[in-house]
Amino acid sequence: MAIELRPLRHEDAAAQCAGEDEQTVRWLTGGYGTLAGTRAHFDRLAANAEAGRGKRGFGVWWDDRLAGYVDCDPDNRDGLQPGEAPVNLSYCVHPWARGHGVAVAAVGLICSYITDNAIGETAAIRVEPANTASVRVAERCGFRHCRRYPARDPAGNPISYDLYLHDL
Repeated sequence: MAIELRPLRHEDAAAQCAGEDEQTVRWLTGGYGTLAGTRAHFDRLAANAEAGRGKRGFGVWWDDRLAGYVDCDPDNRDGLQPGEAPVNLSYCVHPWARGHGVAVAAVGLICSYITDNAIGETAAIRVEPANTASVRVAERCGFRHCRRYPARDPAGNPISYDLYLHDL
């Protein structure tokens, strides 16, 4: 399996939108993306990467096919205690690519990117406990469960997240 991260381009927006499903909306986005909104998001990620700050994201490519998305955000403070400064990871895998280790590979690659670019020394995955697939990804990637904390889902509803941390 050849998994790699690549910067997202406008021409990737249609494939990214087509890869969204109920699970992506439920666990990550809170709503389906539009082509215009997805392209604007890709532009923000590229500008942040060029400036060396803020959320940076990539397409997850499996054998030259867009299989998902991963980002890192050093500014997300949700659920952290004073003195903690991990870089938050978010990801999604398109339905056709789930169950093949794509998310585990993508998390490993984004952790290497964080280290190689001196973005942070610790990575965080925040996940709803019911999202068992993401819990397994965190565990398989060596993240340790730290705590559960109250939060809001992408639609603004109260929920709880589990915080997983991994020293890089």
